[in-house]
Amino acid sequence: MNLHQFAETHEVTNQPPSLDGANLYRIDLPLQEWSRRFGAGWAESRIDAYGALAGGPLMAAGFLANQNKPLFSSHDRYGHRIDLVEFHPAYHELMRTAVEHGLTSLPWAHLQDGAHVARASMTYLHSQAEAGSGCPLTMTFASVPALRLQPDLADKWLPKVLSTEYDSRNVGMAHKAGVTIGMAMTEKQGGTDVRANTTKAYPVGASGPGQAYELVGHKWFCSAPMCDAFLTLAQTDKGLTCFLLPRHRPDDTRNQFYIQRLKNKLGNCSNASSEVEFRGALAWMVGEEGRGVPTIIEMVAMTRFDCMVGSSSLMRQALTQASHHCAHRSVGGKLLSEQSLMQNVLADLALESEAALALSLRMGRALDHLDDSQEAKFARLVTAVGKYWICKRAPAMINEAAECMGGAGYVEDSILPRLYREAPVNSTWEGSGNVQCLDVLRALSKEPGVLDALFSELGDGHGDKRLAAHISQLQVAFKDTSDIQYRARQLTEDIALGLQAKLLLEAGNTAVSDAFIASRLNGGGRVYGALPRGLDVEAIVARSTPQGF
Repeated sequence: MNLHQFAETHEVTNQPPSLDGANLYRIDLPLQEWSRRFGAGWAESRIDAYGALAGGPLMAAGFLANQNKPLFSSHDRYGHRIDLVEFHPAYHELMRTAVEHGLTSLPWAHLQDGAHVARASMTYLHSQAEAGSGCPLTMTFASVPALRLQPDLADKWLPKVLSTEYDSRNVGMAHKAGVTIGMAMTEKQGGTDVRANTTKAYPVGASGPGQAYELVGHKWFCSAPMCDAFLTLAQTDKGLTCFLLPRHRPDDTRNQFYIQRLKNKLGNCSNASSEVEFRGALAWMVGEEGRGVPTIIEMVAMTRFDCMVGSSSLMRQALTQASHHCAHRSVGGKLLSEQSLMQNVLADLALESEAALALSLRMGRALDHLDDSQEAKFARLVTAVGKYWICKRAPAMINEAAECMGGAGYVEDSILPRLYREAPVNSTWEGSGNVQCLDVLRALSKEPGVLDALFSELGDGHGDKRLAAHISQLQVAFKDTSDIQYRARQLTEDIALGLQAKLLLEAGNTAVSDAFIASRLNGGGRVYGALPRGLDVEAIVARSTPQGF
């Protein structure tokens, strides 16, 4: 008897083909359509090229960067304090690729219509491969409007902030062709309430904007502590003020910037977040003294936009994995994607993903046209609306996508667990849900014209009675201010759903818009997969499923 004939236990069947190396742009029809719709058609070749990188080498680098977390060394082997965070080479590959392709600089360096949309589209692709590197990338990108408030500092720093050269060396800014910018705002006792900050700033000589100060205090969260400089907040005699604090002093000595420890986080593991102390750290005042919050908000508005893009990105990658799996996995002799209940679930997930992308890129279009009063007011409001709603929807959506894959979506060989762990950071970072909803109320009540801009954007329902009724109900809700803060989350949700429905309806894909409106504006199901009857779910699923595999 030949025992070898019994050694092979089984043949591997009923598994989906690998998506390794897929061009994430070419398999994403909604991204192609929405990026063109909002003015980034001229950049299609750039976005396409980044799609190939994101689905290939960057996807592989993302797994490596998460398997090899950053390590903190407070001292060298001789006992010298060094405060050094070391990253795996894969992390630097992610950073270098993004910087070289303009993810930190494109809209500022190329004043072309659609540049914000193009950059957001590439960020959307990058974050599908690895979202942790997005923290220093987005802060570097977002620092530009704040730095521009202080022209003397901007003249010195912006050429290197806007550079497409990535330099990870632990040396002073003067020796680098390109730099990255971080942020250090919150403290133990205050968190979101930055006005409770206790860090003090003392003038070295003359006081005022652009002048040098020494900062003494702590920060409970300092994102990406190996950045070359940080926008931070400290108290002066006139109140909370914004400062730019470099990691090295002009004479190339280490600044008095001490890392206490790295945060042990739920997700975002490839990125280092830290607790730091300033022990007389040299920094320069940015903007008007005592106006630190309005100054730093110039940066925060852009990082909140990237939270929208980032959460949309995570949802898209989860949908890609789930729809691809179901298109190739048979149960009971029939493909999952052809079974009606699974079609209901996949179509619902696809609606969530596309609506998030549409609102995010519509926000990008507004940023491309801030010289237009209507667009500027739209951007002011939707920064908070979109940040709240899209980031809130991501965790449950990704969980449902993982469930579509069964156990295959629960193991670390899959990207789904990483996506799921990553999702909550965007709803917490730069102001949690309540902070965003209160900001929505602030914008609508205290900034002239924002409420009118909202209803001008929503219009009259564009021929859809269900959307028209939703808009009318929203108008009535805003007239009743008696307990408006209590209702702030519901109001913010209704704004987001109205805007998403309007965008999908205008785009002209009837299957998508009809399903979204029928399920979101008509009191739909409390879980994904409860779409009403009569929808073209097969067309919606086909639209979201990678082709050619």
